[in-house]
Parts: sequence; structure tokens; C-alpha cells
Amino acid sequence: MKIVQITPGAGGMYCGGCFRDNTLVKSLRDEGHEVLMVPLYLPLTLEDADQSSETPIFFGGINVFLDQTLGFFRKLPASWTAWLNRRSILKRISKHAAQTRPEDVGELTVSMLMGEDGHQRKELEQLIHWLKGQVQPDVVCLSNALLIGMAAELKSRLNCPVLCTLQGEDTFLDALPEPNRQEAWGVLKKRAMDIDAFIAPSRYFGELMQSRLGFRADRLYVVPNGIPVDGYQRSKLPDDPPVLGYFARMCEAKGLPLLVDAYIELKKNPNYQAMRLMVGGGMGPSDEPVVEALKTKLNQAGCPDDVTWHPNLNRQEKLEFFSKLTVFSVPALYGETYGLYLLEAMAAGVPVIQPPHAAFPEIIEATGGGVMTAGLSKDDLAESIDSLLKDKTRLKQTSEAAIQSVNQSHQSIHMAKRVLEVYQSVLDV
Repeated sequence: MKIVQITPGAGGMYCGGCFRDNTLVKSLRDEGHEVLMVPLYLPLTLEDADQSSETPIFFGGINVFLDQTLGFFRKLPASWTAWLNRRSILKRISKHAAQTRPEDVGELTVSMLMGEDGHQRKELEQLIHWLKGQVQPDVVCLSNALLIGMAAELKSRLNCPVLCTLQGEDTFLDALPEPNRQEAWGVLKKRAMDIDAFIAPSRYFGELMQSRLGFRADRLYVVPNGIPVDGYQRSKLPDDPPVLGYFARMCEAKGLPLLVDAYIELKKNPNYQAMRLMVGGGMGPSDEPVVEALKTKLNQAGCPDDVTWHPNLNRQEKLEFFSKLTVFSVPALYGETYGLYLLEAMAAGVPVIQPPHAAFPEIIEATGGGVMTAGLSKDDLAESIDSLLKDKTRLKQTSEAAIQSVNQSHQSIHMAKRVLEVYQSVLDV
């Protein structure tokens, strides 16, 4: 099958959607399919080999911004502005991507959703012209619904179905300022009719977006995420002392302050005075104040030496990180779409402890690799961690279930085969 995968880069920031798409493309290629991965905006920041490294970047961040802000720039020939999409140039500005806030890009978001009717029409024309010279795809897949504005033109001019993955767009869109927020959702709902099928990583998020966008239920497919398991080392589940782990973006929304509060609460228990906390994941400039405030809190609580910080690890460092944990939690406060970090912990045999909302119950039920808290408070979290650590039999059984589930049904190859089934279903209609 000939497939075009279109994925936006996040510059210097690690991005779960980028990881998922890159892993998917590699697995599809390993299965013998011809996949062209096209990056947008900025280069992808990844742990593994970049599957888009041989492809030009389209909708380069500089051009998109200038198209939005300067009327005369939109009228310039593409040959005059294409040089601004060079990887070397975009890489230099990537560090600023982490500082982009939804409240600063409301009008730009609406314009991108408008596709051929937006200010970035020239960028869309360049992309389609290039694609037509490269491949006649069987399907095109957009990485997320924020790219949905280009679907109609891609579909009609490449003469193939266009699918769209759903990857947490609601949080970004709901953070837009008014009237951009309402306008963006309105345009998105209208443009959703251009999509042949939506792929969601969880039933929770798929049904949420279906209700908000109003597309038919038979256009929704649920394909759980998968990860490459090569290199994962099974944790020995240390208990003297036990090690609590966190691995996600170091920010409030992912629940890091909540986990720190639960950890401080646990340290008051004589059984956990030596407990360690390992915090890993992405940390950009906007996350540094949160981290510094937590370090101050930990220092005031008298336990700074038992907490280690591991920002922006490469893959090998990440694998070593997970192998040292006893239990793991990322108590995200918002409606998490999936959470690749849960599969990463489970691949190392580390049980996860999550709040009972969003996609978490669905994942824990499907894998058996963790437990859910009673609620979303530091006491709920501390109680569940304590309960699991005290029950050695249950801890070991949950660890076994975690590894077995990931190996049997949540590897990247499993995800790729399920995605191929969706593509074929759309082509068979």
C-alpha cells in the first residue's frame, strides 16, 4: 500500500504524537509498505531515527507566521519563500516552539483550519504540487485534527481517501481565546465532513471528539497505541527503598505537582522514609518555573536528596530510567487521550497507578498493568501507592500482566497492523 503520513513537528520539544507517528511509519515500512512521511512546521524531535529525514518540511513555521501577518507576503511567488523551509533555518528557531501558547495563535489556528480559504493557501499548494510529483497514494493520513483544513484539497487533487488521527486536540482548542475558540471549533466541525475516517487511540477520546464534531459513529475507529519494545530491561521492582517514577512533560497539567505532594505525604510514613522519587520527561523553558517551585517545596519538606531529575533523556537513558522503578504514576489533571508513558512503564514491568478518568480506566482494564486511585487528590494517590507497595503478591502479578499485555498486543507492529486494517476498510467502501 502507498501511504502518505503528514505530521507536524514540535521543534525542540518531545511530542507524543510525533513519537507515535514515527513509530507507526517505521513499522509500516518494515511490513513492506511504501510510506512517505511529510513533516510540517518544524523538524521532528525524536528518540529513534527520524522517518521523515529525507522529506522536505512544508508549511515551515516562518512562512506560516509571515503568511498570517503580512498580506504582501502571501502574494510572493513560492520560489521566493521556499528557502525559509530549510531544515537548517527551522532548526535554529525550534527552541522557541516550547514557548508558543494557545492564546497567542488563535487567529493562526483558525486560518490553518480553513485550508484553501485561509492565509496559508500558498503553503498548501506547494505541498500538493510536491506530492503529485512523488507518489500516487492509496491513502493520506493527517496526524491530528488541527490539520483538517487541508483534507478537501488533498482528497480531490490526489484522488484518494484522507484519514485523520485524533490526538488530544481538544485541550489546545479549548485554550484558545474567544472568539477564536468558538470559531475554530465551528470550522473544525464543518471540515470534519471532508475526512473519510477518524482513528482514535482510545474509545474515550474517540467518542468525545465524535460528540464535539458531529461525525457519524461508523467513521470512527479505535486503534490503541503501540511502542517499540526493543531494549526495555525488566525492573527488579526495588523495595529497599522503593522507587516512585514519573515520566512525562514536567508541568502542572500532567499532574507532577500532585505526585510530588503525594510523595511528600508518603514520606511521613515510617515505612517510606527512604522512598525515592525519579522524575523524567520533557522540560522546556516554560516548564522550568514549575520544576524550580517543586524543588523548593521538596527542600522545605526535608527530602531533596531522595528526588532525582532527568529531563529530556535520549532513548537509551529512558530505558535505563524505567528499569530502576518500583511503581509509576502520571496523574494528569486533564482528559488525557492515551498516555504512551503508561506503555513505556509497563514494558519494563513497572505497575502504573492512575486517576479514574479520561483514557486511564480503559488502558488499565485492557492491560491489567496497573491500578486506579479512588479520586484525584494527593491522599487518593498516596493511599493507592501505599496499598500496592504493601501487597507484594499483587505488585508482582500486576508487573507480570503489564509486560505480557505490552508484548502481546501493544507493540508498534500491533498498532501498524490495526491501522492497515482501517486503511483497507476505507478503501473497500
